[in-house]
Amino acid sequence: MRTIIEPFRIKSVEPIRMTTAAERRVHLREAGWNLFKIAARDVIIDLLTDSGTGAMSSEQWAGIMRGDESYAGAASYERFRETIHRITGFHNILPTHQGRASERILAEVMLPPGKAGADRRIVPNNAHFDTTRANIEHAGAEAVDLLTPPGRDAHAIAPFKGNMDVGALERLLAADGDCIPFVMVTITCNSNGGQPVSLENLRAVRAVCDTWRKPLILDAARFAENAWFIRTRESAESARTAREIAREAFDLCDGATISAKKDGMVNIGGVLLLRDDELFARASDLLILTEGFVTYGGLAGRDLDAMAIGFDEALDEDYLRYRIRSIEYLGEKLEAGGVRTVRPAGGHAVYLDAAAFCPHIRREEFPGQAVACALYETGGVRSCEIGTVMLGSHAPMELVRLAIPRRTYTQSHIDYVVETVLQAHAHRESLSGFRMTHAPSQLRHFTAAFEPLPRRAAAGTSAMAAASRA
Repeated sequence: MRTIIEPFRIKSVEPIRMTTAAERRVHLREAGWNLFKIAARDVIIDLLTDSGTGAMSSEQWAGIMRGDESYAGAASYERFRETIHRITGFHNILPTHQGRASERILAEVMLPPGKAGADRRIVPNNAHFDTTRANIEHAGAEAVDLLTPPGRDAHAIAPFKGNMDVGALERLLAADGDCIPFVMVTITCNSNGGQPVSLENLRAVRAVCDTWRKPLILDAARFAENAWFIRTRESAESARTAREIAREAFDLCDGATISAKKDGMVNIGGVLLLRDDELFARASDLLILTEGFVTYGGLAGRDLDAMAIGFDEALDEDYLRYRIRSIEYLGEKLEAGGVRTVRPAGGHAVYLDAAAFCPHIRREEFPGQAVACALYETGGVRSCEIGTVMLGSHAPMELVRLAIPRRTYTQSHIDYVVETVLQAHAHRESLSGFRMTHAPSQLRHFTAAFEPLPRRAAAGTSAMAAASRA
């Protein structure tokens, strides 16, 4: 059959409250034009994030009922630990309440003051995402992005636009090797469109790390989606299963941070993996100090059971085939309607090219925020700016992410999203840019406030605007 259907049946539903454009304009104004501050009840289709927003399976709900809430040594932890060990091969496994908790502990144990023998400390990555960068910078280090040139081009067609520039990594190590305590790679790469990293690239990065004796750490929040891309796009790996490919990716690294709210298929949870026993012992001490005992890590036992089942379900190939194809479907429909997106489509989201959507809005006027607010006003679709608002000067592109929660929306919901985007795109010349009126020092996109600029000030292509600037 050519049609790829959702490989599940719906057993429970949640009503959606329909709102009007007039109501949504009020909500935007009251929220300071920050979609993170919009009440969920006022959102029709919520594509803000795929993190913790998916639907759990009947097996996961059954696992929740089996949850062992013992403080130490719970059976839920043993089931969780066995599953993570089987998938990743790691023995040193810590549960955390979510991915950024894993990142915080990793940064504290691997970036202590003076560890690199110099005041300057650098952590290279293909592209750090927001919380990863924030935790590294909070520890006083510099987060450096080393994407290949195609990874910085929204419209370049390449199978692995998340790949790290290995040559650039070698040059950085040659110049500043003493300042680099470890190397990171994010799979898939969220900052540039959910783009995958090839196994060939991971092996090459591993070889460079071996030459320079540097640990390699994965940000593996979407490890299963990345494995599926390798299986379907990397010809040498086409005969292997996604599970086998994922295992090799973990075998290549010395540690990993994982937000289980993505490919763990749960609403809360995370994992920290470390191969080095001494680092693991220090991380365990920090976990006890800030998260909870090492066998629950700030989670209930029932959460650990749901995670254990979710990690296995994320590697089911019927699910992965449906998941990746559904994202491609959205991207194809938008491109056919004349909307420029990051191509090829990513693993968990379609990313709109906000700079192409609103060429009259300058980068410093936050075109991605303008597009995201327009989508909400037009159809009640909540999305997320990933550009200068979120990443500042580190943003490789001005993007708006339509992140698809796992097992949550049907094709008719996605068709509604397409209609909303196309309608907003048809009226794009009427959109204005924004001025940021409140800018927190870290992770500002969560709590920043904005006000719209006069349309004439944002319309850089108009003669009147050009004259006023002259």
